[in-house]
Amino acid sequence: MKIALGYDHTASLLKDAVMEYLTTRKDVTVTDFGASPEYPEGALAVAKSIAAGEHELGILLCGTGAGMSIAANKVRGIRAVACSEPYTAKLTREHNNTHIICIGARVVGTELAKMVVAAFLDAVPEGGRHAKRVETFMAYEANTN
Repeated sequence: MKIALGYDHTASLLKDAVMEYLTTRKDVTVTDFGASPEYPEGALAVAKSIAAGEHELGILLCGTGAGMSIAANKVRGIRAVACSEPYTAKLTREHNNTHIICIGARVVGTELAKMVVAAFLDAVPEGGRHAKRVETFMAYEANTN
């Protein structure tokens, strides 16, 4: 699994902890996009790499996760969500086929962030009834942009 990782200056310590966790996983390779002086730039770079098929999933870290998720969701075809706990991380991947998880360094501690990342990466999109909902997102996006 190819993962794109981006962060801003508020999340550099959390990035270190998340990267440490990711290196223990044999099923991932990580591209560190580095710290972005302005979080939208980093979020857009990660989202564009996923939209282009260069990476499968992304992890974005900033103060709250909200700003990164807003920016990443501006890239056509990308679904990003700010998440602070593992249950939502798992379900957003399973039900919404989310591409990017955004975590707030001012909201989530390092151990919880690792659990959020693990839940997100271990989840598999379920398809079925959820696929129709994702198709609805995508159809609306195609008709409005």
